[in-house]
Amino acid sequence: MDSAHPSPAVLSPALQEIAAEAAARQKKAGGHSGRHSLPLRVGTRGSPLALVQTRAFLTTLTKFCPVLRDMGAFQEHQINTTGDQVQNRRLAEIGGKGLFAKEIHEALADGRIDFAVHSLKDLETTLPPGLVLACTLKREDARDALILGPSLAPTDPDDPYSALPHGAMVGCASVRRQAQMLHVRPDLQFGLLRGNVQTRLDKLAARQCDATLLALAGLKRLGMADRASVVLAPTMMVPAAGQGIVGVTVREDDIELRELLSAIEDYEARAVATAERALLAELDGSCRTPIGGYAQLIPVVAGGAPELHLTGLVAREDGSFLLKRAISGAPEDAARLGHELGRSLRRDSPDDIFEETL
Repeated sequence: MDSAHPSPAVLSPALQEIAAEAAARQKKAGGHSGRHSLPLRVGTRGSPLALVQTRAFLTTLTKFCPVLRDMGAFQEHQINTTGDQVQNRRLAEIGGKGLFAKEIHEALADGRIDFAVHSLKDLETTLPPGLVLACTLKREDARDALILGPSLAPTDPDDPYSALPHGAMVGCASVRRQAQMLHVRPDLQFGLLRGNVQTRLDKLAARQCDATLLALAGLKRLGMADRASVVLAPTMMVPAAGQGIVGVTVREDDIELRELLSAIEDYEARAVATAERALLAELDGSCRTPIGGYAQLIPVVAGGAPELHLTGLVAREDGSFLLKRAISGAPEDAARLGHELGRSLRRDSPDDIFEETL
């Protein structure tokens, strides 16, 4: 479906104004400054995947205003987050997935950066006061990939887990992935495996575990899609809400940047992200709560208006309980659909699933 982006002409005047002011300052020291001065500062994590995503975002943005391309218009700020610093504990034990954005958002709120680029699945459902999700970029493949160790190989395409021997050790930090696998294969064992993509693959190669799981989107963006032993269908492994989508946050009162970023917004990504994040908000689960959310825009008939189809999942970490449901409706009703499905899942799930435990 067409993303319905505004034309470059909509974006250019504001960016041209920034560029003109920067040029004037270069010619005359002490000239007046606009609301923004160049370079515009973009905050990001320092992992290889985060940097690839950030640079792809900046490439997309400069396509709408080529005058900025060669002016040093953007300055990358790599920020070390708590989520990156602590690798030997689950996120739930140190404060939740928002720890991948905490220091970045502090820099954004303080004005040390102008906008921040995130993997949307790592972004907390409720943003800090004064910050907003201004832009979502086109979604990459949202599916999960099973990566087998050097001694294993896929056996049955219709039963991907059959490649894992009884009692196999799976390196994994995601309770969502763990719960869904244990629901099918309760014999499997799970050990904590965190770090960037290459770190996890290296640990797998060193036989610290028999298999692991990674987001296919990250592998593709890193040019490593061939490392996926088996790509798991969303019907088998419901992805994380926001998986495969890059989101950009800015200060709420920064109307200029919000308008600029709206020009590269992907309509479909915004619709599915809205539904998935509304589902999360309704469930209000912690990082200990296995929750999956995956939305798609599906044409009802050829040439017809698309329909938003949202699948939601709630489970126990040990896989002993798993509830999966779906809902469909108009993309314009994405938030309502997410909340409605979330309420349905919460209503029919045991209360203990949503309890915070230390």
